[in-house]
Amino acid sequence: MKSILVANPKGGAGKSTLATNLAGYFARCGHRVMLGDTDRQQSSRDWLNLRSRLLPPIATWEIDKDRPAKPPQGTSHAVLDTPAGLHGKNLERVLKVVHRVIVPVQPSLFDILATKSFLEMLLEEKAIRKQQTFVAVVGMRVDARTRAAAELERFLANYDLPVLAYLRDTQRYVQAAAHGMTLFDLTPSRVAQDIEQWQPIIDWADAD
Repeated sequence: MKSILVANPKGGAGKSTLATNLAGYFARCGHRVMLGDTDRQQSSRDWLNLRSRLLPPIATWEIDKDRPAKPPQGTSHAVLDTPAGLHGKNLERVLKVVHRVIVPVQPSLFDILATKSFLEMLLEEKAIRKQQTFVAVVGMRVDARTRAAAELERFLANYDLPVLAYLRDTQRYVQAAAHGMTLFDLTPSRVAQDIEQWQPIIDWADAD
């Protein structure tokens, strides 16, 4: 099973947007996909409850009383969303069971400061040092014309990590999410620009 963790300790970084759309892409490709949270709230269920049964299916954790949550049998791709503040033993435990980590970050001073210490923490983790887990970054809600975007690019240049994409700030994500949908569930002509931005993320996530 291929598993991808989407993580950043700061709330509002774009984790759920990235996680739901990645799960939507895998589902559109015909994979058996699970979207889950690593916290007890299991808030991804709220989004999944909005999702039409006519769309490619996305499952969530199987939760039985007094037993650990587990992916449904036959799951081929798992995308894990995370709560704000993931660190320490909880982070270390999750890193041991995922194949890839995507860190979303927005172009603001507070996001950059929060992400700085998180990236350094990730790079110190044993799993990362041994390259058992691969890490990449995605810029979220980025307007390439702004000074903030330039500051984000300069910040990320300090790290030996791939920056997969800078996703533009668009209401398409908000509108799709309100109906339990993703970019990959919309008419391709409506989201052509956004799908083009997503291509490097898809290529990285699909790689063996």
